[in-house]
Amino acid sequence: MLDLKLIRKNPDQVKAQLSRRDASLAEKIDQISEIDKEHRLAIQEKQELETQRNQLSKLVGQKKGKGEDAEAEMQELAEIKSKLQAIADKEPELYDKQIAILETIPNIPAADIPEGADEESNQEVLKWGEPKEFSFTAREHDELGKELGIFDFERGVKIAKSRFTLVRNQGAKLERAVINFFLDQASNHGYQEVLPPILVNSNCLYGTGQLPKFAEDIFKVEDEDLYLIPTAEVPLTNIYREEILTADDLPQYICAYTPNFRSEAGSASKDTRGIIRQHQFNKIELVKLCRPEDSTEEHEKLTKDAEALLQALELPYRKMLLCTGDMGFGAHKCYDLEVWFPGQAKYREISSCSNFIDFQARRAQIRFKRDSKSKAELLHTINGSGLAVGRTIAAILENYQQEDGSVAIPKVLQPYMDETVLRSGILTQA
Repeated sequence: MLDLKLIRKNPDQVKAQLSRRDASLAEKIDQISEIDKEHRLAIQEKQELETQRNQLSKLVGQKKGKGEDAEAEMQELAEIKSKLQAIADKEPELYDKQIAILETIPNIPAADIPEGADEESNQEVLKWGEPKEFSFTAREHDELGKELGIFDFERGVKIAKSRFTLVRNQGAKLERAVINFFLDQASNHGYQEVLPPILVNSNCLYGTGQLPKFAEDIFKVEDEDLYLIPTAEVPLTNIYREEILTADDLPQYICAYTPNFRSEAGSASKDTRGIIRQHQFNKIELVKLCRPEDSTEEHEKLTKDAEALLQALELPYRKMLLCTGDMGFGAHKCYDLEVWFPGQAKYREISSCSNFIDFQARRAQIRFKRDSKSKAELLHTINGSGLAVGRTIAAILENYQQEDGSVAIPKVLQPYMDETVLRSGILTQA
């Protein structure tokens, strides 16, 4: 959430920055400014009325003390009391109006973010690895996984509904190997592993920006203030919600493996094949909490941590700086890591690494003190996938496929499986 003080101090600057995302956002800043003006006028009137009330109360006291008639003054006091009550009733209403608008306004984009309406304007920052040239026609992961007996799409639908997949046999073992490898690497980079609840309350989702804007994308428990997490970003960022840390507590590096759940509302015709876009999927999340002056550097480091996983797996990828129109609601700056899928002959997102600056911390009230005498201030939050497990499995299948339909296991995963080749539903020694 944006800072009301910043909007009040320099609305034109805020409008100019937000207009890089969407020109219509300037109108919302004007609306907030008008409400703020009305609110400040109400406060001014309240102060004037309170001064009048105090003066009249004194006068009434004096007149009564002398035995004089104070009926006119008492009548005026009653009118002032009525006016003050009306202002008192109006103040929370004005505040709620401001917050309701603020909740719909995205974060201010960083100065170096390219402008654009969609992914076509994203900028390629780097490209790592050369896509492999196959001597045969590369197939897509869903076809490979089905033939290998590791993806059972039909029974996944029978158990739940479409976009749920039953991962079987050595496919489940491969997924577990990827999870363990990712967690071990995160630990090596200094992240503290936690196992958070995968059900969270609405305060958590509000804090990270999923509510109220993205309510339709989240699975809710009926008659409970509980939701299945769309990403471990939610519980991890909210560990310190409404707390004040010390400078010595920062930075915090946190990671977690969780299943994640998304209703994917509005995406019924997108990525329906395979396991690219599922209602349930596994992911390792990397989260950082840091001092404001460190967030730019920490964001770059977190992104490199995610890149290191793709490099270790020897999966070609590219790093994209997202434009203003393609960036997430709460992000100040975001890199997407896109891995190469030879069966589809395209790069596909496998991680988004975002710096939110103080946007989430303001919503969740996560603060820190630089020392015992300092005033509490908002810290900065950063997160990214390290990595999406299902998409990693899909990328491995497509990049490591062999002409006979078998799939080689990346070298870094072999110690986690004690096998080297995935073939016909079972793993065999090479």
